[in-house]
Amino acid sequence: MPHFTSYDAAVLHHRALGPDDSGLPPLVCLAGGPGRDATYLGDLGGLAEQRQLLIPDSRGTGASPPATDPSRYAFPHLAEDLEALRTHLGLARFALLAHDAATATAQAYAAAYPTRLARLILVSPIPHLQGEFPDDTRDILASRSNEPWWPEASAAVQHLSETPTPAEAHDLLLTVAPLAYGRWEAPQQAHAATEAEQLHPVPRAAFWQGVDEPARRTLLAGLREVTCPVLVMTGGRDAVTGVRAGELVADSFPDGRTHHLPEAGHYPWVDEPARFRQAVEEFLNIP
Repeated sequence: MPHFTSYDAAVLHHRALGPDDSGLPPLVCLAGGPGRDATYLGDLGGLAEQRQLLIPDSRGTGASPPATDPSRYAFPHLAEDLEALRTHLGLARFALLAHDAATATAQAYAAAYPTRLARLILVSPIPHLQGEFPDDTRDILASRSNEPWWPEASAAVQHLSETPTPAEAHDLLLTVAPLAYGRWEAPQQAHAATEAEQLHPVPRAAFWQGVDEPARRTLLAGLREVTCPVLVMTGGRDAVTGVRAGELVADSFPDGRTHHLPEAGHYPWVDEPARFRQAVEEFLNIP
């Protein structure tokens, strides 16, 4: 399996999907969660059919070993792991896609290395660095109250906030899962069924640690120096992070833009694979 050595001598894993002879630049893809195995990304709605996807396993997930120091799970440190991967791959500049919590890692990387990225794609972002958490997810949740799974899912959301046991959390995650998808059919159900086993508690708990208010403001200011185009993708039925969050994140960049998929949820490549793939490819091919 492909490995690379990071800044602190940790040996981490990454994998490649798709052709390495397509003539197209590879796309590095970061999984969110936080602390979730990157296998949930799949082939990102068929993106791997056209170009090679390079997918690292974040520390303590997949084939990458746990960190001896829990602070290494914090997203600014994970951004340094990404820089180590870039060096290992010999890429002067590269295109980066990040999903969910990993959009914070991607933003931290962009702030620290603003000229290293050729394109940046942030999918269903969490606006942690922006310091504002819009509540449009409430309206999205309410708009779906006529769906058969809604009563149980909305009750489970409350129970998840009450510190359930691991066994209870496993069942609750599956109960609330429909809120993360544009519809609740066989592909969505199969994707959701893997979540509980893919989450790693320690990397998840430590992901947001160690970034105080001055550090957050410094990172946010660094985004104004990013020179590449940035695409922020949102789903109109995403009751996890909503739509307004994507607009806030896009506004943080000099060349930020949004692409909205009205019928998609938090995992747009599962709900709308063809439209997701088309939007990504068109953005990557901008002259």
